[in-house]
Amino acid sequence: MSEDTIRKEVLENGLTIITERVEHIRSIALGIWLKKGSQDESNEDAGVYHFIEHMLFKGTQKRNAYEIAKIIDSIGGYTDAFTSKENTCFYAKMLDEHLPVVLELFSDILIDPVFDPVEIDRERKVILEEIKMVEDTPADLVHEVFLENFWPGHPLGRPILGSVDTVNSFNQELLRDCFESNYVPPNMVIAAAGNLDHDDIVREIRKYFQLQRSGDSFSTEMHPPNPKSLVLLRPKVDLEQAHICLGTMAYSARSESRYAAGILNVILGGSMSSRLFQKIREERGLCYTVYSSMNPFDETGYLTIYAGTSPESVHTAIELILQECRSLVTKAVSAEELENAKNHLKGSLMLSLESSSSRMFSLAKNDMTYGRQILADEVLERIGNVTLEDVQHVAMELFQHSDYGIVVVGDLEDLNVKIDEFQTH
Repeated sequence: MSEDTIRKEVLENGLTIITERVEHIRSIALGIWLKKGSQDESNEDAGVYHFIEHMLFKGTQKRNAYEIAKIIDSIGGYTDAFTSKENTCFYAKMLDEHLPVVLELFSDILIDPVFDPVEIDRERKVILEEIKMVEDTPADLVHEVFLENFWPGHPLGRPILGSVDTVNSFNQELLRDCFESNYVPPNMVIAAAGNLDHDDIVREIRKYFQLQRSGDSFSTEMHPPNPKSLVLLRPKVDLEQAHICLGTMAYSARSESRYAAGILNVILGGSMSSRLFQKIREERGLCYTVYSSMNPFDETGYLTIYAGTSPESVHTAIELILQECRSLVTKAVSAEELENAKNHLKGSLMLSLESSSSRMFSLAKNDMTYGRQILADEVLERIGNVTLEDVQHVAMELFQHSDYGIVVVGDLEDLNVKIDEFQTH
């Protein structure tokens, strides 16, 4: 990744195009990003962006759902889409020679979807099954329950899929109005990385994306969430494990502390040599999976720690997690831990550059978050400049006076009284 290989252009209609030429490969990763996600919904239409994401693959003015799927399969590529809290993305990876085919297909689904009522009712069933799937996957459910209760009433705390009630309320008029108001050129970024020529791809995009639709090109005004200190049990019978999610407020994607926080996360629970992995899994054998993760958004963020353990070990596991968090405040990390964590982050970054898909994701996220491209050399330098004092400062900010949220999902009847022992503030 270098300034010489990355180019950006904004078309007359407001559509942003960013490309990176990567030589010696034959693939291209393409992503069309919408600067809107579930945080931009109201309580009444929660899940609408995710529903629209599904519907755009269900038929256009000239293709049905099967014909859309067959095009990608016929060229040996793949395509997918996702909705996040802040964005919606449609992406594909294909041989360089097939780029025009994919661009034409994406322009079709993003400009001329039909929102057929029959397909809406069919896809409604699919999404309701997706909601059930989360409910039946406790390792995912515990994170969703955590955030919904830790940031109660805030758009970032709501499930991306919406609820059964909101999904059942969606109709053709609502979906089309939301689509036409928000899928407008100023809200969209097209990013591509691989064996490409910038001028050629811009020419192809101009050909297929003659999109002049006007609508809401402004981001939703977002007030910061107010965390709620809590300990919550979510009963789930017939589970062999109890699933723990413990978390606290952390840094935004734009925070200057994000590099030190990334290093702290590696030391705490972001690697196999981390304190949580070694203490809870290797030394005590209490779980198979335990990890921590930083979850940054544009204006805020949170840190979570997950562990799956037996119901009778829940108290011990939570106490050990809290001990490790507190120890980062009272005792500085060692120089060896700092150096190993830096090397871990640097290695992960450099390995990601071998993937055209990772490069494409980075192009889009950098532009939408920072308004510029943050190159690998800058990131490596910023990681290398983090000091022991920086990590200690982050640890004190995160853990010294934190409002913790603790959620446990499982078959936990015997813990209803004991769980009150935990003080989260």
